[in-house]
Order: sequence, then C-alpha cells, then structure tokens
Amino acid sequence: MGGNRQLADRLAAAGQGHLIEVLAHATPADAAALTAQLDELDLELIARLVGQFVGHDEVASAAGPLAPPNAVPLARGPADEVRDRTARAAGEAALRAGHVGLVLLAGGQGTRLGFNGPKGNFPFGPVTGMTLFAHHAAKVAAVRTRYDADLPWCILTSPANDAVTRAAFADAAWFGLDPDSVRFVVQGTLPAVDSATGQLLLEAPGRLALSPDGHGGLFLALRRSGTLDWLADRGVQTMFTFQVDNPLTSIADPEFLGYHLGAGSDMSNLAVRKREPGERVGVIARRGDQTIVVEYSDLDDATAAARDAAGELVLWAGNVATHFIEAEFARRLTDDGLRLPYHRAIKKVPYLAASGRTVVPDDPNAMKFETFIFDALPIARASITVEIPRAAQFSPIKNATGSDSPESCRRDMNRLYAGWLEAAGVVVAHDDDGEPVDVELDPRLALDAADVRTRLAGHAPIDRPTALSAPWLATRLGDADLAR
Repeated sequence: MGGNRQLADRLAAAGQGHLIEVLAHATPADAAALTAQLDELDLELIARLVGQFVGHDEVASAAGPLAPPNAVPLARGPADEVRDRTARAAGEAALRAGHVGLVLLAGGQGTRLGFNGPKGNFPFGPVTGMTLFAHHAAKVAAVRTRYDADLPWCILTSPANDAVTRAAFADAAWFGLDPDSVRFVVQGTLPAVDSATGQLLLEAPGRLALSPDGHGGLFLALRRSGTLDWLADRGVQTMFTFQVDNPLTSIADPEFLGYHLGAGSDMSNLAVRKREPGERVGVIARRGDQTIVVEYSDLDDATAAARDAAGELVLWAGNVATHFIEAEFARRLTDDGLRLPYHRAIKKVPYLAASGRTVVPDDPNAMKFETFIFDALPIARASITVEIPRAAQFSPIKNATGSDSPESCRRDMNRLYAGWLEAAGVVVAHDDDGEPVDVELDPRLALDAADVRTRLAGHAPIDRPTALSAPWLATRLGDADLAR
C-alpha cells in the first residue's frame, strides 16, 4: 500500500482487507488504477449493503392489503372528455412555457434482442429501418415544434454504452437537433461482491467488477453531473422520464402532465390495464396512504386475480415505467446521498482469482446491488396514476421473439398508423390475416392522428392500397423536406 495508509484503514473498516494485499502486490499501473476506483467508492455504503444482504434473505416489502392506485381512468363518457380537455390545456400551457425537460432512460444493451450495442441503436422501423434513437429524436423535434419550446433532452446512458451512444448522435448530426439542447448523463455503478463472503470482486488486476446501479440511479446521476442545475437554468420544473424500448411513447403527453400538475404530484405514473392476472408486469397500487409498485413475482395468485363488483381486476394498473417527476423532488431525494432502498440480484460474474486466473463461473456467484426508480413513489408527497390506451402508447421491444418483441411492436405500430391514415381517408392494404401492411410515419410529419388529418386536408384522396412510408407520404403532400 505504500503511503496510502488512509485507504488501507478504510478497506479494513469496510471488511475489504483482502484488497490491501492485492494492492501491495500489484504493478504500479494496476495499483494506481485500482486505488483511483476505490477512492471514488462509498465503502461505507458497500459495508452496509454487505451486512444487509450477504447471508440474509432480502427483506420483503411491508405487509398490508393492496388497493388500486389514485388514478385517472380512460374517458368513458362526455364528462370524462371534458375532464381530459381541462387537463390537456393545463399541460399544454406548461409545455409552451418551457417548464418541461425530457429524460430518456437508455442505459441498456440489446442483448436480449440478439443485438450488439445500445438498445437505442436497434433498427426497428418496418419500412425505413429507423433506429429507436432516431425515432425518439424525431418525436422530441415534433413536440418542440408543436409547443414552440426548446424542451431540453437528457439521455441516461451507462458506462457500457455511453461512448457508442454519443457516437450515434454525432454520426447522425444529432438527428437534426441542436446539440446544445441535448445532454448525456452517465448512470452510476456499484461493485459486485462474492455472494458468500461479501468481498469485492476484481474484473482485472487493476479494475473492480462493476455494474450499473439500477434505474433508480437516475436521480443521483442527474444531481452529481450538474444536470439538475442545467435543467433549472433552462426553466425546467418538471421532468418527463421515458424508456428507450417503447417507440409508442407519447412524449410529454399534455393530458398526463395536466393531471400531474393538478394533483400537486411529486411523481406521477402512466399505466395500462392488465390483460390478465398473470401478465408479467409490475402493478401500481396503494398500501395505506402510499403509492407503490409491486413486481408481478411478488403477488400471490389470489391477490393478482381479485376482481371488483364490476368484474374488473382490482390491481389493474400495469406499470409502463413512464413518469412525470418534479425537479425539486429529485433534489430532495439526493440532498444527502440517495434516499432509495437497495435491492440485490444474484448473478454470474467472471472474476480474477487470487491466483491471477480469470474464473468464468458456471453458477451464480456474485451479488449486485441496484435501486429502482419506482421506489421513490412512497416518498412522494402526492402521486397520481393516469391510464393510457395500450394500443396507442405501449408496445415495448424487449425480447427477440414473441411478446414485447420487434415483431409485436411492428404489428402494433402498423395497426396504429393504419388507423390514423384510414380515419383521414387513406386506404391501407391488409394481408391475408387482416393485418395492415407495413406502415411507417416519421413523427416529424405526423405526431398523432390529428396531424395526419391536418396534413391530408385539401389534398385529393389517396385511394390506392399500398404500404405507405413516411417518405412516400411526405412527397405525396409536397413536404419533401420532411422525408427521411
């Protein structure tokens, strides 16, 4: 250890004394690199997590009956439609005032898709092959134009995909956006420990085995990077957080925003109505006076299947991991570290053995720690959940095949876009199964059905069955500058 006695004392106090020996026998370069990592590490937090989780079962959530969330259901009549219009007007006013910042959670890799690289680089567009990043950027541009507001856009990356993500934006000329209006924020990491001993694992002689700290780390990443200040300087009071893998997201939906602001919420949620009790999606619920999200695996069959007098699932609100969050709430959560509970995950993690040999385990050997963004909900002073139509706003791309896959998302997008076009008088071809052929609209051209109607107004009817792509439609309407 040489002269770094203070680090040796910290390691010993945290129960990580084995690293003192590692540093003593490392090459100068490896010792310097590992020391730099350890100096940045909150060893007291690691000691606390090891004490909490290693050799113990993870503490279950507080017991108590679950109830539906405080929620705004889909409109079912004229009174509800008036309610929605009022909320939408309030949300639109906040957007025009520039009080909203956009935060894309994009730290994941495309591993489950069989795709090498950031999930945002996945080319999902059925006609153009547009990537998820390009699609979201187009939506951001369209929302900015609609409300004449330069809504700042933050993109949460991970250490594993940050450089590639930045390169994708640079190579695409920032997808036409002003680079000064976009900011990358790198998610934090936490080290993996041996699940039996709690000892920190090494990935290489001078490097700890690190992994992202969970999507709850967004709050600390925004604070530590100065991004909360950057947003405040631009007049942002409320942040809209959304997931990179859901191209149907309605970015900063004004109706949702109006309900969030009207309820005085610190943090609000979007939800879809569960298809059936066993659907593998977390549910938004109330326990006492707190809003919480319960993972589907934590619900017993009877609770998940319980129905009300109308025959509807009691716990109907499927979590789509999309929120409005007050910037001031994010500050309160991070005034003294991160005020969220940590969770553990037992994983297979390759590690450097004492012999200097890299071991690739056959079975889970390590414990990783992470936080979840929805664990902020019980801390919020107020929260509201807004139901959205699944078909119009939720079709994530998570798996290579089956449900929540590129195939299912393509089907849902075709249905949505074909519906918009057909409502505006366009005839869209269907296949032998009755499904619309591949249809793709650039969000800059048509952000919603109203945009399609407006752009087609005054033009001759388009009556030939065809696979309508954004370039074709843009050219047909004389908007070639919008074609991709």
